[in-house]
Amino acid sequence: MTKADLVEEVTKLGDLTRRDSEVIVETIFDSVIGALRSGDKIEIRGFGSFRIRQRKPRIGRNPKTGTRVEVPAKKVPYFKPSKELRDLVNPTSKAAEAAPPPPPAAEGGTPEAGNPTA
Repeated sequence: MTKADLVEEVTKLGDLTRRDSEVIVETIFDSVIGALRSGDKIEIRGFGSFRIRQRKPRIGRNPKTGTRVEVPAKKVPYFKPSKELRDLVNPTSKAAEAAPPPPPAAEGGTPEAGNPTA
């Protein structure tokens, strides 16, 4: 889904013009970006949370030449989905949870009770 697709979805929800929907989507994105820039955490219940993680400086390698390159410390945005979102994306069927796993197939047949040759 692209930003334009998201604007279309917002437009379909009510009596909004495309321009109004664009303003709504842009405002939400700008609010998230502004909060992350100022170091705040954004938590949307039932969806997930956005945070900033600090990466330490490290020594990397240029893949083309193999020379060592210093990679500076930097902040990266991080999204952690909520349990509800994970469950919606990965639904589990109740029948699969209730049914015991099938027994492993024995090679060469099963030994009989009186004949322990396995």
